[in-house]
Amino acid sequence: MLQSIRDRSASWGAKIIIGAVVVAMGLFGADSLIGLLGNDGNDVATVNGEPIQRQQLELEVQRAIRSGQVPPDQERELQAQMLDSLIAERLLTQYAEEGGLHLSESQIDQLIVNLSQFQDQDGNFSQELFQRRLRQAGFTPLAFRDQLRSDMKRNQIRQGLATSEFTLETEEQRLAALQRQTRSFRHHALSAEDLESQPEVSDQERQAYYEANAEQYQRPEQVKLAYVLVDRQRMAEQVELSDDELRQAWQDEAANVDRRVSHIMVNYGEERTQQEARKRLDQARQALADGAAFEELAAEYSDDASTSEQGGDLGIISRGFFGEAFDDAAFSLNEGQVSDIVETDSALHLIKVTELDRPSFEESRERLAEQEAMQRVSNDFDERVQRLIDESFSAEDLQSVADSLDLERQTTDWVSRDDVSGVLSEPGVMDQAFAPEVIEEGFNSDVIELDEDRRLVLRALDHREAATLPLEDVREQVTRAVQAQKTVEALQARADEMIAPLRAGESLAVDWQQVDSLSRRDQTTVAQPVVSQVFKLAHPEGEQSVYGHAVDGQRVVLIALDSVGEGEVNEQSEAMVARIANQLRSQAAVEGLLEYLRDNAEIERF
Repeated sequence: MLQSIRDRSASWGAKIIIGAVVVAMGLFGADSLIGLLGNDGNDVATVNGEPIQRQQLELEVQRAIRSGQVPPDQERELQAQMLDSLIAERLLTQYAEEGGLHLSESQIDQLIVNLSQFQDQDGNFSQELFQRRLRQAGFTPLAFRDQLRSDMKRNQIRQGLATSEFTLETEEQRLAALQRQTRSFRHHALSAEDLESQPEVSDQERQAYYEANAEQYQRPEQVKLAYVLVDRQRMAEQVELSDDELRQAWQDEAANVDRRVSHIMVNYGEERTQQEARKRLDQARQALADGAAFEELAAEYSDDASTSEQGGDLGIISRGFFGEAFDDAAFSLNEGQVSDIVETDSALHLIKVTELDRPSFEESRERLAEQEAMQRVSNDFDERVQRLIDESFSAEDLQSVADSLDLERQTTDWVSRDDVSGVLSEPGVMDQAFAPEVIEEGFNSDVIELDEDRRLVLRALDHREAATLPLEDVREQVTRAVQAQKTVEALQARADEMIAPLRAGESLAVDWQQVDSLSRRDQTTVAQPVVSQVFKLAHPEGEQSVYGHAVDGQRVVLIALDSVGEGEVNEQSEAMVARIANQLRSQAAVEGLLEYLRDNAEIERF
């Protein structure tokens, strides 16, 4: 059993360390997961008396949002889904424990030492790495072991259910036969132009459709807004910089850019003293001053056998490659310059910068102009934001704030939570727009931090609740919807009229489109509703075709199924279908167990 567990440990191991742990650190700080695994915080639910804490739910929600799986404006809907998931996990854990599933301390130890997150470059478990990563994540070893144990118990339940499901050989054969089956057919599309007259819509039909589909004609809660925006980028666009200023900025960057360096290294310790090493490098420096090439001197004097024959070339380096003393010297030089003697552990160096790894001034001009302008307005931006905070808090309107800060007060027409664009569509803005203190009390909103360069304050000018739009306001939309529905119904009736003589053996003057030997897995330009209907029709008997029709949007498509073939065997494809079928069976088994556990559990949501 331990080997089976170990084989499945990689995916959830990474999830625990990288997913839950790191995200929790970023969102809530180092103490978050310790609290998460303890009894602190408000409960959002209990499962058979065991609590699920609000912090744990928020962690799961924020993880999904940060990963990009769910837009921030769907956070409220996501909370319910995540709570359902946490409840399911708790039910499976309890079921596993009640069933006596157990992992010994030695098994947990073995799992941990086999997790790649705790292994060094040689693939060996590193106690130092283990402790450091848990410490960085805010995990105690005990808390991590408990989390690991719970995950593995749930995994064992899922694994057991999966292995208990199976497909009979006859079922697999039948599934493979259906997968490879081909069908040859003809099709012809009917559209509104094929009707003798277009359907008319009566007032009664219009009223009935409107009442039956009133949810489609809802006007959401809406608000009219005024807002002001402090934008560092816009402020920077007003800054003008001279060519000399940009060139100076380009030169100043040289101290931090990556660079190609060469060195002459002389060791000391066993073969020579430090004083002898320094004397040897002094000889090289003198030769350099007398006009000798650095590359030739590296070949003659350097003890670094890996670079001496290449002129001492170390390649392009970044800060931190060779230690503080080496960096201080290398990053203080311009291209072509050679350092004084630099001392590192057991070696002395002469360092030469042979190339600065950076684009030319002309290539950097636009970036430098934007970068320098942003720095120039930084203090002004901070001051203006602080004034925005102070003045918008106490102001009884937003125009006076805009005038005081020399900002443009912008306004909107009616907008809803989901029908906005530009800055209003960014996370958190419409939450503020519909906040009670803004809607009901008429205050300016809090200052909203859109990102590090933009701050926004808004004010509600008008507000109206959600309502069903009256029929007269949506009369045209309802009429079009009823007409489209009646058109499809009329086309279906027309298709049935055409199919009747075809089934009687008659022929029609129809421009059939032919499709030969199409399988379920083939790519085709034929509309999917048509293909689906083709594979639902009964097999033709003898030479007699089978007829039907399919609705494809505003078209109704006549279908004549002429023949059914066995198709060619594709072992790889059929094996994949069989695996998918088994996976679906396994998933159904897990869902069945969860449904049973939910029905028999005491679950309370707060």
